[in-house]
Amino acid sequence: NGQHIFFVIKKVSSGNTQYILLSYAPDSYRDDLSFTLFKQLIFILGTVILLSWIPSIWLARYLSRPIVAFEKHVKRIAQEDWDDPVIVDRQDEIGKLGHTIEEMRQKLIQKDETERTLLQNISHDLKTPVMVIRGYTQSIKDGIFPKGDLEQTVEVIEGEAEKLEKKIKDLLYLTKLDYLSKQHPAHSSFLLSNTMLEVVDRIRWSKNELQWNVDLDDEAALEGDPEQWSKLFENVLENQLRYAKSKIDIQMKQEEDQIRIVIRNDGPPIEEHMLSNLYEPFSKGKKGEFGIGLSIVKRILSMHQASIFIENDDLGVRYTIMVPKKRL
Repeated sequence: NGQHIFFVIKKVSSGNTQYILLSYAPDSYRDDLSFTLFKQLIFILGTVILLSWIPSIWLARYLSRPIVAFEKHVKRIAQEDWDDPVIVDRQDEIGKLGHTIEEMRQKLIQKDETERTLLQNISHDLKTPVMVIRGYTQSIKDGIFPKGDLEQTVEVIEGEAEKLEKKIKDLLYLTKLDYLSKQHPAHSSFLLSNTMLEVVDRIRWSKNELQWNVDLDDEAALEGDPEQWSKLFENVLENQLRYAKSKIDIQMKQEEDQIRIVIRNDGPPIEEHMLSNLYEPFSKGKKGEFGIGLSIVKRILSMHQASIFIENDDLGVRYTIMVPKKRL
């Protein structure tokens, strides 16, 4: 009657007798079987979805809650509101993200405090020579010479102007180094001894009474920026001039894989509590002076993978600079 029948015919034996076994099923059986299996599959899927719904919601909240909190912290940090710490109580990947955000927050706070202190020190350091120049200038206008006569009074103004000029130049140079540290400047090979001699010849005249003992290795070569090293030696030797009593010793020699530069002066020793913050901008020295000379020195050395050690010895103060060697 137009229906399909599925059947199987096979021979079977029972004792000594053989039979023909016919098994058959109408086509509707296949549809009933498929429908039954489909209903069971739907039931199983519904049960799995129902049973997994609650833990899925809990897991989603467990994963998203700290991320939402981190997002709020990052938005507040972007608005420079970084007073509240990022509290993290887990050690997984999300916890590592939280620790990184907290570390960033602490560094931003430190950077902000450093900038505020730097601006305060700059304001204080530049205000003094400006006040002296203005005061002496007004005195000259009024016909008064604080130093006895016009020439000596003008010399004071000129000296304060030179101090002010140097401080401004150092600030600009420090800003320049900050920029260069993020770039990839082209370095060249040069003789470090020649750069040292040029700086010594240029500044030794400012205190002719000092004795200079210079012992340099003429083959000491370096891969770097000659202009930066000239500024470095200038700042170091200016410190030596400020504190030396009678002599300055400079020694430069090559070792196996580096160049050692030792600079000594016979001035008074540095206070122990000052040795740890000599390289901080505007750290106050023995004579009550602020400056950023050694901060510039430290920055240039870091850019050339070199190092410096300042310490007291029996003769006075010793500067030791270690530079990775590069032959021409």
